Amino acid sequence: MIKFICAKDYDEMSRRAANVISAQLIEKADSVLGLATGSTPIGLYNCLAERCAMGDLDFSKVTTVNLDEYKGLTHDNDQSYYYFMNKNLFSKINIDPANTNVPDGTIEDPEEACAKYEAIIAATGGIDLQLLGIGHNGHIGFNEPADVFPKLTNCVDLTESTINANARFFASIEDVPTQAYTMGIQTIMNAKKILLVANGAGKAEILKKSFFGDITPQVPASVLQLHPDVTVVGDEEAFALIKDLI
Repeated sequence: MIKFICAKDYDEMSRRAANVISAQLIEKADSVLGLATGSTPIGLYNCLAERCAMGDLDFSKVTTVNLDEYKGLTHDNDQSYYYFMNKNLFSKINIDPANTNVPDGTIEDPEEACAKYEAIIAATGGIDLQLLGIGHNGHIGFNEPADVFPKLTNCVDLTESTINANARFFASIEDVPTQAYTMGIQTIMNAKKILLVANGAGKAEILKKSFFGDITPQVPASVLQLHPDVTVVGDEEAFALIKDLI
């Protein structure tokens, strides 16, 4: 089942997505949250941090597992996803740093890095709610369009479009890592609930393809049509091509 929530703008999208996560934590204080990076969730994370500061949310028993990390970046690199999460969320809430998990980009051997992260996820007991963004080519996590759906945590070669999209965060395009460790499609689909956030006109076409087109590994997010509990929160621009379909 897919529930669509259309918000007026980015700020409302962030608040309404934060409501979904807040409800999860109120229902289960020791929830395991799968988290995402990128520009889209920042407003959502700000909302969660504000509610925590006000005493309305408690993260003291929460465990987090992030979707992905660039291969080769250390935790203190300001472009690493570990750094991003600490800056935008973890440092602002009452979460135990020991309970926050991000793939280790410094492990050179992909097989070792991916097996280690799958073991970490398994040790949490399973993800209660997985937050996702969506790439312009339909990638979720860093699972790029491919011939098959990758199952478990894997090392991916980033496509040119993804590298170009991420270049704005780096000094030059040459500095953008070309590989990343990411949860696989099966790992994501194993989450009990999924929350996907999208904003801006640039996401309108891929949202329509993902949720009203064929289920295909060429559009990785299309697999979410098979999940029993998905909530999609977007602004009016992102929902422009699907508003008459929902």
